[in-house]
Formats: sequence, structure tokens, C-alpha cells
Amino acid sequence: MSVVIIGGHDRMVSEYKKICKEYNCKAKVFTQPSGDLRSQIGKPDLMVLFTNTVSHKMVRCAVDEAEKNNLEIVRCHSSSKSALKSVLEGYGVA
Repeated sequence: MSVVIIGGHDRMVSEYKKICKEYNCKAKVFTQPSGDLRSQIGKPDLMVLFTNTVSHKMVRCAVDEAEKNNLEIVRCHSSSKSALKSVLEGYGVA
């Protein structure tokens, strides 16, 4: 399963990837806006938006891509490790 994480803290990128690996998921993490975010997102099985730590512009870009490609999108206010684990467990990734 592939997961794209939009938002979160820069210092947590390796932790997010480590957690996803524990759940047998490949992860891409975008904490900062980049010019070609749309092309980098790809077509993951699940997209996680950490809404508290992401710019409105990045949210809009991610939501547009999700709608265009019929991607599953989950919004989570907290960007903690436990929040990510809850999202992955809630989608049967465990």
C-alpha cells in the first residue's frame, strides 16, 4: 500500500516513514510546499492531510489531486505519531 502524507513537522519525516514501513506501506512525505507537488503526489492508495501543520495552498493542491484521481483522503488535525498510527489502523493497514 502506498501513502502520501501532506503536512506535519520537518523533524518527523523519518518517523512518519518508519511508522508507515512498520505497517508495510510505502510513504512519501511533503511537509513544505514545492513547485511541482501535483506531479510528485502520484496515485497513492491513501492520502493523509495533517491539517494543523500545512498551508491552505498545499491542502487545496492535495484535495484537487485527490478528487481528480479518485484518491482516498483522510484529514487529521494532529500530526503526531499516534495520530498517524490511528489513521493507518483505521484503514485496515495493520
